[in-house]
Amino acid sequence: MPRLFFLILFALCLQCSSIYAQNKLAKETPSQSKEISETAILYQQHILDSLVRMSLQNELVQVSGNSQRTRDLEAQLEKLRVKDSLSRLELMNKIRDLKKNGKGYAVAPFRDTIFLVYTRTASFTPSERAENITKRIIKIYSDPFFKPDSLKVVQTENGTVLSYNSDITVMVVTQVDAMLLDKDEMQVAAEYRAKIAASILAEQKANSLTNWLIRIGLILLIIAGLWLLIFLINKIFRWINGSLVKNRDKFLNGLTINKIRIFTPEHFETFVLRVSNLFRILFIILTVYLSLPLLFSIFPETKMWTSTLIGWVLSPARQGIKGIIGFLPNLFTIIVILLIFKYVLRGIKYFVNQIENGEIEIGGFHADWAHPTFRIMKFLLYAFMLVLIFPYLPGSDSSAFKGVSVFIGVLLSLGSSSAIANVVAGMVITYMRPFKIGDRVKIGEITGDVMEKTTLVTRIRTIKNEDVTVPNSTVLLSSTTNYSTNTLANANGLIIHTTVTIGYDIPWKDIHQALIDAALRTENILSNPVPFVLQISLDDFYVSYQINAYTKKANELASIYSRLHENIQDCCNEAGIEILSPHYRYQRDGSMTTIPANYLEKDYEAPAFRVRTVEENDSPASNIKNKRLG
Repeated sequence: MPRLFFLILFALCLQCSSIYAQNKLAKETPSQSKEISETAILYQQHILDSLVRMSLQNELVQVSGNSQRTRDLEAQLEKLRVKDSLSRLELMNKIRDLKKNGKGYAVAPFRDTIFLVYTRTASFTPSERAENITKRIIKIYSDPFFKPDSLKVVQTENGTVLSYNSDITVMVVTQVDAMLLDKDEMQVAAEYRAKIAASILAEQKANSLTNWLIRIGLILLIIAGLWLLIFLINKIFRWINGSLVKNRDKFLNGLTINKIRIFTPEHFETFVLRVSNLFRILFIILTVYLSLPLLFSIFPETKMWTSTLIGWVLSPARQGIKGIIGFLPNLFTIIVILLIFKYVLRGIKYFVNQIENGEIEIGGFHADWAHPTFRIMKFLLYAFMLVLIFPYLPGSDSSAFKGVSVFIGVLLSLGSSSAIANVVAGMVITYMRPFKIGDRVKIGEITGDVMEKTTLVTRIRTIKNEDVTVPNSTVLLSSTTNYSTNTLANANGLIIHTTVTIGYDIPWKDIHQALIDAALRTENILSNPVPFVLQISLDDFYVSYQINAYTKKANELASIYSRLHENIQDCCNEAGIEILSPHYRYQRDGSMTTIPANYLEKDYEAPAFRVRTVEENDSPASNIKNKRLG
């Protein structure tokens, strides 16, 4: 019984230490503390049950003559066997979970990991245990007389101890450590001993004088090779630039796309040389960068940076290649969608051309509507195509991509209100058909020929050869006068008119004939229908005569009006009609007529002044009469 008491006391001490370690472990590693602590408790319970079973077996031997006590002890042993079997099964499950989810702490005294520590011993957490083992290995490495044979493996009651020269305990390999690796304690300890010894010997060899001299020589060799590569890169690019400049007429004669000159030869030469210089710098930077892992791999202290530097290059490249390969199915889908819409647009374009050429006629659909309608359909089809393609674009489901899309949409909605108004106005104008290209029109105060109709604006060239750009929204809101509508072959033509004011002393028939003769004499005025004259007003001092004539040259109105005015002057002068309006003061007592001299007879003389004398004894009345006669 005293022995059983001490065994129970020992088990209680182990249990308390495990609870203390569990609390300590929970503070340091929350994600792993539960699994490790439960495994440790099960393992210690297994040890306690084993000790109790050994005690009961010894007591069973001692009470072999007492049948009742023997039966009680056998029953207790059976319960312990069942409990031990269940505990061992639960322990194996916990260890399996620990292998799967447990975090190992590296023992790496010389940068490279020798092995990992998963479990605790007594009150030491796995991290503290790994740290202590690392410090002891470094302490052993500092011994200049280190020998691998000085590392010993000894089996004890608490586990297998790995020590150095019997005075430094490197570590204790527990049964849980062995169970995690599915090996025996002695086997695990022997493997750890071999790894520690090999690590110390490798570090001693790496820091020998011979190796340092070799490393220095390799560094100098790498630097010399790097300098040679940079020299060759510079020389190659200088040769390339020199060849381009020497063959400037062949390679650097500018850049033209679809007959549009993008770069002049001088600008293209500057651009190509700058791009060449940029590639030269990139090649040099890449060469220097790739040489750094080679330099860092020479020294053990910097060897860890080798994989890091290479990873900075290979990781993006690997991700890029993986992304490209993963994008290939979506790429093929996008290509199929593009091809479908491409040939659909080609088919629509064919029918549009047929309608424009008059090969196909659709009732109520004018031929000049074909191209604008095709542009609208093209825009709608492209928009629909983008909607279909959008989900297949790389990163389309990312928050950044969606945010940029929303931002662009907001900008377009806020900044394109006037543009959208012009687009809608352009569509309305297209189907209203108020004018077409080449028509002479008047929009607001602007008169000229329509040179271009676009989605946003209409461009007009005035009679002064000025190009005026009018927004379509302004065209829609303004009144439009089209002078070319009635100038077709089946129309009478455009009526032009101008007004002349002649005094009441001239017979209106003579004036009508003179104005009609002037109109018929004017170039680009039609003789059929015949020009006609309207008397539009009877004013105080004159009559307003308006000559109306037909023409089909609406684009030459300025010159037609100018020649018509010239001919009106000529015909009136030839008929002896003076144009003395709107106001003209004259006196017919010797003054010349207003008709030019080349229209008068050669012997024409201005009328003489008429003077009459009056007798002194004439009455005042007769004086007044004589003055009037004079």
